[in-house]
Amino acid sequence: MLQRYECGSSFSTGNETYFFSHFFSPSELRLDGMLQCDTDALVLWQFLGMKFIISIVTRLVPRSYLHHVSHFFLQILGLFYRGNRVEDPISGHTFKSFLPYGRMVSRPNALSPATLSLERHRLMWLYLQRETPFFSAPHKVLHIAPEYCFLKRFKSMKNLDYTTGDLLSPWADIKMDINAMPFEDNSFDVVFCNHVLEHIPDDVHAMREIYRVMKPGAWAILQVPMNPDAELTDEDVSITDPRERERRFLQADHFRLYGKDYAQRLQLAGFQVEVNDLVRRLSPEERARFALPEAEMLYIARK
Repeated sequence: MLQRYECGSSFSTGNETYFFSHFFSPSELRLDGMLQCDTDALVLWQFLGMKFIISIVTRLVPRSYLHHVSHFFLQILGLFYRGNRVEDPISGHTFKSFLPYGRMVSRPNALSPATLSLERHRLMWLYLQRETPFFSAPHKVLHIAPEYCFLKRFKSMKNLDYTTGDLLSPWADIKMDINAMPFEDNSFDVVFCNHVLEHIPDDVHAMREIYRVMKPGAWAILQVPMNPDAELTDEDVSITDPRERERRFLQADHFRLYGKDYAQRLQLAGFQVEVNDLVRRLSPEERARFALPEAEMLYIARK
């Protein structure tokens, strides 16, 4: 029977202590009988280091600064993740894994260093590619809070009349408040607005504003953070303590964490809602290849 030994490490963040262990065979021992724990330092870095750094950076560094520099550093970091286990469908780049990402709860294998896409972006790309004529038919598009992974690609597409808008984003063409957008009624064929509504005190009003600027027959993709186990949305706009907001809603600038009633809230604004289950219709091999969680539904809102 092969004998193995354990070498452990721990790391404290102040609130929590993490413990890691790595097992070694006798061939990995030093001549003096000491365990060869150099590999354990690598394990500690892989499992905690990057996860911890990204979590701290996303929580403490203002998003306006991250918008300017994150893509540069992550693309360099991607050189150390070269491999062929996962693929970013937006760019076609492959890696041994994606980077961990998350503020309060870090998700492994989430962030692509090639495009900065997360799971929802990769799923959205596959939906646009496989289930819509978005890449071929002419569309007038409004992209609220545009994501870096889409920005240059959508702007370069000759079939799109593409406008971006946001209150804070440095990439937005138009500085605007989603509650009072400077567009005429019935202006757009397609609207994208991902992970924005949880930041708005009166989210249903913002939904109605999106509905207003959409043409009859237009459609929108409106993704939000969700607790898939909760029947009802957990919200309280009166909470001002950042730590309590993080505890309840996962982020200090969120007013709610949506539940299974999200589609009903969209219907209150007038939308016909499709909960698209493309992710579950992909093969297990494709879900693993693109690193997509099976619970990530797409919310398609139609006028």
